[in-house]
Amino acid sequence: MPITKQAIKRVRQAEKNRKHNRSRRSKMRELIKEVYDQNDKAEAEKALKEAVSYIDRMTVKGIIHKNNAARKKSQLTNYVNNL
Repeated sequence: MPITKQAIKRVRQAEKNRKHNRSRRSKMRELIKEVYDQNDKAEAEKALKEAVSYIDRMTVKGIIHKNNAARKKSQLTNYVNNL
């Protein structure tokens, strides 16, 4: 258990940030699934654009690593191009 006021505050902040990041990561996964659920190429491209944009935002905010983001975007783009 934290003893100092500073440590207590850091625990509070860490928990708040964990919940916030968890919801954002969940939204990112939903957007990725939306791309894979599309059968029409035009619809898939719209979903891809939204997903890639969101993945980039998560990278800038430090929620996912840049190489992880690049891998996800590459996989999604490959899927859409092969439709």
